[in-house]
Amino acid sequence: MAEGDSPTIARRRVRLALREARERADLTQLQVAEEMEWSLSKVIRIENGDVSISPNDLRPLLNYLGIKDKAVVAALVADARIARTRQRAAWFQMPEFRENLTDHMRKLIEYEGEASEIRSYSIYYIPGPLQTASYATALMRRFEEELTEEQRDRRVRARALRREALLGRTGVQILVMLDESVLRRTIGGPRVFADQLRDLKALAENGTIRIRMVPFSLDAAVTNNASFDLLLLGEGEVLYRETGIDDELVEDREATAKHRARYDKVWHEVADEEDTIEFIRGQIEMLEGMSPREN
Repeated sequence: MAEGDSPTIARRRVRLALREARERADLTQLQVAEEMEWSLSKVIRIENGDVSISPNDLRPLLNYLGIKDKAVVAALVADARIARTRQRAAWFQMPEFRENLTDHMRKLIEYEGEASEIRSYSIYYIPGPLQTASYATALMRRFEEELTEEQRDRRVRARALRREALLGRTGVQILVMLDESVLRRTIGGPRVFADQLRDLKALAENGTIRIRMVPFSLDAAVTNNASFDLLLLGEGEVLYRETGIDDELVEDREATAKHRARYDKVWHEVADEEDTIEFIRGQIEMLEGMSPREN
């Protein structure tokens, strides 16, 4: 346990330790549930981080899973106590947002409040926390056949709150890598997109984010068909990945390490921050030159 850790980080540490110990012991969640005389849903919810485990439940479970080192047990029990500390209800847990955000997205937002580093890669649009309200609204119009107007409005509001929370933080480094197409796709029309690019440029110039573009001329795909975010949390990383029709959170160490290695490699091959900002400046000037009739 690290002094000052939040309930979010402590809960994650406990559940990962439990899941990894169960897998090492070659046990299924059902076998654990039967041995502990719990419901299967309880085991699943503990491993998913949906609920915290009490110290009294944790001790016998650790023993069953073969974790008997006194120092390790003491550290996990301490984490379990921290994880059960009552926190003020977060905005993304309110009913109006729970109904319009996936479970994985809500967990991602929670982790964004704790991460020390965030690496974001996008192949289609500006990442959610960096979107202006007008850009987000225009993007949501693409889902008119799938979402009601109220649902779209709530998702736009959620992006605004997510942006406020993340960009208002200190002590977090945000790296953004965008495919060149993202900086050319005029979502919302020239005026909306120019405002979005001006906002992105300002965030890069004031040091809130570091941004690099993957130019069309570079044959260095980061991923074949999905945007993703990598968050550094304490001693581990979390991968959030989406394809447009589905999303997922991945905490497997091998998978996150593979994405991190590929991201870092390509980050040093693409256009640097200065060239990327200059490209964005050129795009803004081009959009500003378009006639009002095209807006």
